This record gives sequence, C-alpha cells and structure tokens, in this order.
Amino acid sequence: MGGSDFLQLRAADAPAKGLTAWLTEGLRSAITAQRLAPGDRLPATRLLAAELGVSRGVVVQAYQRLVDEGLAAARTGAGTVVTGRGTPNAGRPAVDRRRTLDELRLPISTPDGVDLDLSPGIPDLSAFPRAAWLRAERAVLDRITAADLRYGDPGGTPRLRSELVGWLARTRGVRCEADDVVVTAGVAQGLALLAHVLRARGIDAAAVEEPGSRGTVDQMTYWGMRPVEIPVDEHGMRVGELAATGVRAAVLTPAHQFPTGVVLSPGRRRELLTWADRDRLVVEDDYDAEHRYDRAPVAALQGSAPDRVAYLGSISKSLAPGMRIGWLIAPRPMQAELLAAKHASDLGNPVIPQLVLAELLASGDYERHLRAVRTRQRSRRDALLTGLRAHLPRARVAGVAAGLHLLVTLPGTDDDVLLAERVAAEGVLVHPLSWHRRRTGPPGLVIGYAAHSPDRLAEAAARIGRALTPGGG
Repeated sequence: MGGSDFLQLRAADAPAKGLTAWLTEGLRSAITAQRLAPGDRLPATRLLAAELGVSRGVVVQAYQRLVDEGLAAARTGAGTVVTGRGTPNAGRPAVDRRRTLDELRLPISTPDGVDLDLSPGIPDLSAFPRAAWLRAERAVLDRITAADLRYGDPGGTPRLRSELVGWLARTRGVRCEADDVVVTAGVAQGLALLAHVLRARGIDAAAVEEPGSRGTVDQMTYWGMRPVEIPVDEHGMRVGELAATGVRAAVLTPAHQFPTGVVLSPGRRRELLTWADRDRLVVEDDYDAEHRYDRAPVAALQGSAPDRVAYLGSISKSLAPGMRIGWLIAPRPMQAELLAAKHASDLGNPVIPQLVLAELLASGDYERHLRAVRTRQRSRRDALLTGLRAHLPRARVAGVAAGLHLLVTLPGTDDDVLLAERVAAEGVLVHPLSWHRRRTGPPGLVIGYAAHSPDRLAEAAARIGRALTPGGG
C-alpha cells in the first residue's frame, strides 16, 4: 500500500509532542474502521514518514506498537502487514496498559525520533538459538508422558534441577544438590520469594548496592523490604559499612556489579562472608556472569558459603528474558518456606520449557550458544568502545571486561540527565547513571551494546560524540 490517505490524518494536525501515540492511534482507528483489512500491507516507513512530515523512527515505533497489540505483523519480504480487525475502542485499553507498564519500569520514555535504543540490560534477542531450541523441544515431546504434564514439583522438574546442578558446579562453582534448587520465573520471582520469607522471619530491610540495579530495589520495596544503600567503589560494595546499618540481609551482584561493572574484590568477599556468619544472609544475584571477554571467570560466592548465601540466576541475558526461567538456591533452613511460597504463588513454572532447557544443557547446545554469543558480543563491545574513544577522547569508560553495557563518565559535567537528553536528540537512548542511584553521586551514562550490530554501534558512538562535544551538534 502506498500513501497515507487511509489514515485520515493531516500533517498540520500533528502534536508538538507524542507523535508516536498520535500516529499509532490513527493506524489503530484505520484498522478498527476497516479502512485497513487483514492482509493489507502498511506503507513503507520512509514513505509514510515523508508524507506526514515526521521522522522515520516515529513510524517504526508506531508499527511496532501495532505488532505488540497483535494488530499487525512484520513479515520478511512483505513489510508490516495488518493481521487483525480490532473492535471499536479496542485500542483504548492497550494505550492505558502501555502507560501502566511504562510507569512500572524506570521513569524513561522513548523520545520520538530515537532509532537506536542502547538501554542497558537488553540482550541480543536475534541470537536466540531457534534451531537448537526446536531440536530440543522435539526431543522432549518425543519422550514426554502424560504424567509429566500433571501438576508437579513446584520447585521445578527434576531433570532441569539435576542439569542445573552440574552446569552451575562446572561454570560457577556453585555447591548444591537437585533438591536445593527452586526453578523460578526469573531472578525477580526469586527476590520476591526471598523477601516473603525474610519478612516472615522478622527481617524487613536489606542492604543494596549504590549505585545499583533499580529493578532490584523496586522489587524488594514492593515486597515490603526497606532498601539500605551501601556505596560501591572500585572494589565493589563497601562491606565494612554493613555492620553499622544493623541489616541482616544484603543483595549484591559480586561477579559483575550493575551498573559499574566492578568485581567484588577477594578481600571484600572474605569480609562479606564473615559478616554473614552471624545469622545474616547474602543474596547473590549472579548478574551477567556468563558474559565475560577479557578476564577469567570469578567463582560464585555461594560455593564458599552455601549456608550463608542465597544464589540467584536466570537465562534472561543468555537466551531471552521472555522465557521467564531462573533459579534460586538458598541455605537449607530456608528451603521449605521458599518452596511453600513458590507453590502458593503459581504452583510451579511451565513444564515443557523447563525440559527443553534441560535438554539444551545436557546436549551441550547451551554452552555452544554461549560461546557464540560471547564472540558476537565482544565484537559489539569493541565497536562501541573504539567509537567512543574516537569521538569522546576525554571520556572514561568502565565495565569493559564483561557484561552487556559500558559506564561512561565525562570530566566537567554534573547533570547526566541533561547529557542523556542531548544524546536522545541525536536519536540514541542511553541511561543517566543517576537513574540507578538513590543518593547523589558522580554523573555518568550507562550504555548497552548487546542488541545492535557493530556498524550501528559505531554510528551510535559518532552521534553520542556529536551530542556531547562542544560545538559538535
């Protein structure tokens, strides 16, 4: 389809702000009013952008919202095609739902015109091993019995728990048995279960890293745990400050701290486990541990003190966050309570995805996938790092050796929100470091690189340089 007549929109009526919502509503109305029928192809994004006088990024985002709502699909060789009719006012709940979801996440809106989202924490979803997953799923379906599909162990299928024991022992030094593992819907559910059990035991506060994961703080707060910020320096959390707080639990990312990228030093690790020896709990979020490039793997804390550490991990950064598969390995005195909380929460995770992941682990396909992803991510990191050094030579870049993001600090700046807004004006979305703080601290930008190709990252670095170099815009 060519042209924009079907929209019944006039470029002159476009609002100064909210162009994406305006265009999305126009497209949705055209489908609801049956000016567009299932099978109709939407205009090329460049063509529609030119006719409406908006950026191509606005059209791309509007089309993606239709895809998210099930009203359209992106098809190879055919562009974006209408797939549903909708009903009068069907779009309204979807708009409200999107607003609600945006409010539940970080207070970040994607500005109109942004076409390079370099938000941290987004993995390369195009690398999902579809062929290997399909092979494993077929193998599982060939063997599965009717009994396997009944309500099972709320802690997870025995096969996945058994495979995780071996995998985590080999790669992370985790010490556990299959009965110690609770399969969760990602790290988020693991945190929720731990918060529930800790509060039942009279513990209603936990130390968190500062700066640190906003998602972790939000999760703990939602489930009734008061976060107590402990500063992070080049050696990780300042463990020596824990005792003065009186808290009895601490949540850390020791292998690759978010967002600074530092590793908890050996001395701090020993100090932390000594602190936990007095009826206290360390919650270890093994964030990004599988993504390392220039350093040897750092063993999990849990292997040194299984009786004092609750270990959390997931496949969100290695396969896809939408799979919602993670694991929690807690000290044995807590396990019965955690299992009861998991059962009350959802009766257990879906069985077939668990068995498929177990098959991937057993066959070696998961490990082969991780090796391929590391190679791919290394080239992406190198492209972004090279570009930043070329276009922002005065910047300091940290967190290079591992993970899926970089932390960039610039001398002579104090307002990183303003810096991020200037970068967004160049079509690139990054996070101000202050969004991951609860206290004041040095400014910076947190830049993810996993979801884009090296050439796009090189382009992003050039745009960031233009935005942040005096006279470069």
